[in-house]
Amino acid sequence: NPKEENMNTAIRSDIRILDSLVALNLNISVWSSRKKMCLEDFGGAELPPEDLASLGSKRIADPDSLKIFSTLKARAFNYLDRHGVRFMSGWAIPEDKAGDIIDELIQIRETFLQEKESFLADYDQSIENWIAKHCKWGNIIRESTVGSDYVCSRLSFSWQLYKVSPLTDHDNPNAVCESGLNEEVEGLAGTLFKEIANSATEIWQKVYAGKDTVTHKALSPLRTLHQKLCGLTFIEPHVAPVASLVQTAINSIPAKGNITGKDILLLQGVVSMLRDPPSMLQHSQRLIEGYSPQDVMNELLANDVFTVCQQSAIPEEVPFVPVPQNHSVNIPNIGLW
Repeated sequence: NPKEENMNTAIRSDIRILDSLVALNLNISVWSSRKKMCLEDFGGAELPPEDLASLGSKRIADPDSLKIFSTLKARAFNYLDRHGVRFMSGWAIPEDKAGDIIDELIQIRETFLQEKESFLADYDQSIENWIAKHCKWGNIIRESTVGSDYVCSRLSFSWQLYKVSPLTDHDNPNAVCESGLNEEVEGLAGTLFKEIANSATEIWQKVYAGKDTVTHKALSPLRTLHQKLCGLTFIEPHVAPVASLVQTAINSIPAKGNITGKDILLLQGVVSMLRDPPSMLQHSQRLIEGYSPQDVMNELLANDVFTVCQQSAIPEEVPFVPVPQNHSVNIPNIGLW
């Protein structure tokens, strides 16, 4: 995509942002309760050769009893996605938010461990219940069962929180030049904008597509995106202006009553902008150049973008022709720009 390539060239994070972030690697293991089918399970029936077809798997425990672990894993991932940005094998999170983020992970882990204890305490009986439910196939289940100690080792929840710093001195110069860290850091801004775009597309489809009125609940996912952007403004100068536009849109909505008319059009325009990383970059650049957030909001309302939005498409370009004002956006820079 040429537009995205141009965007990635235009926004690159500085290696010095590592001073303001920490990396978090999350390890959550969930037992699948699946075992591979074997030839004996089919009672000696003739089967296709292995180079033609492979045997499937069988469940040796009730999958419903394990759903809570997948739910808690998804909750932890979603929480980190709301507050951080994917980085290396995990997430980059603001260092000043690390305490709160870890506190939330601790709560999720405590629930996970409580559910694990409860599951293991009832494990043997739950296996018997599963066999009884599928009595015709009881033998192929019983022959593949595993002990509770094995299951215990397959249910785990942990993380590693660490600082990342570039390698600046080494006997082999290639170890410094080819460490790969610079490329990872430079791409953080592009990753953040793509993550915002993916979330905005989901919001559009679930909340705004084809709607001419919504309730104030429609603002909740936008507030979540705004919170993420605000926490990561140090990543690149264009992040703070995008956050400012989202906040301006939210603040412009009346406190009571359904959201309709020009108000819902404004929100649809903002979500449409957030769905397209180059458009986010273009709008934020206007603020950096001195236009006020309200200028851009007015332009969003004036454009024909909403006709395109109603068809769930993203405009190729969003023209800007407002008169410049003597406004500026306060961009947290931690000394980088």
